[in-house]
Amino acid sequence: MRWVGLAGAVLIGILTAVQARINGALGIELGDGLLAALISMILALVVMIVLSLVVPNGRRGARALYSGLRKRTIPWWMVAGGAAGALTVATQGLTVAVIGVALFSVGVVAGQTVNGLVLDRVGYGPAGVVAITPGRLMGAVIALAAVALSISPEVLATVPIWMLVLPVLTGAGIAWQQATNGRLRHRTGSALTATLVNFIGGTILLAIAVAINISIVGWPVTFPTEPWLYVGGLAGMVYVLLSASLVRFTGMLLLGLAAIVGQLTASVLIDIWWPATSGAGPWQALAMVVLALMAVAAAAIPWGRVPWRRLLRRAK
Repeated sequence: MRWVGLAGAVLIGILTAVQARINGALGIELGDGLLAALISMILALVVMIVLSLVVPNGRRGARALYSGLRKRTIPWWMVAGGAAGALTVATQGLTVAVIGVALFSVGVVAGQTVNGLVLDRVGYGPAGVVAITPGRLMGAVIALAAVALSISPEVLATVPIWMLVLPVLTGAGIAWQQATNGRLRHRTGSALTATLVNFIGGTILLAIAVAINISIVGWPVTFPTEPWLYVGGLAGMVYVLLSASLVRFTGMLLLGLAAIVGQLTASVLIDIWWPATSGAGPWQALAMVVLALMAVAAAAIPWGRVPWRRLLRRAK
């Protein structure tokens, strides 16, 4: 089941990259990254509400959520994952069209890898305490090396520092969101409900931010008519749903590392096909993907079960 979970986590990463580029493009077209994030979130929320009403598991989960909140068996922080979702889509809308998907992704990798390791160690996720084995630690170190490789002096000279910091904070938030969603899914018995809660919270926070921003700068003059610019939220809905379902099989670190592989691979291809103003070069991006693959392999292999003595005897 672990390898099925890892394959699903790779898909999460691909969808993250796709959503980032779409939301970034919408932000440029609107001239307002926060409004682009809100539009993306609202469309996904509408779909989630419909699914939660139609699917029996969604209705059961909603009842369990209501009962848990009323009886206080579900604490308030367990329904706060939407804050990380709001930060994610807002960062996409504000930065990706400028720095590119690859550079956004490696910033997310830095925050997600480090925070995923910490959350596993303290037992925050639904799988409980996950030991920091040599393989897991090696995977985190290699993933950070991929991040370091992606940042060049040219990028630092042309990109505002806040555009580099926000993706790192987003990555840390995603790791916390995945663990929180996993715990909420366990309490409600429904990944649909955990995802719906995320989009409700994220929509509320973004609506407040957009209201403040519009009161200062005003509404965009025009709205783009291309339908594909508005589907970023649907990609986000799918990967949040997958995260809530898969985290109990993989643990936080493995989920994050496998998602990194999908995200970086898709980021390279997207940036080649649809380049941004700034970002890592194609060879840098390729090297990042190779290192990320090595990181996932190092963290996923059960090193303690490898018959080292038998392998050494065969080698002789």
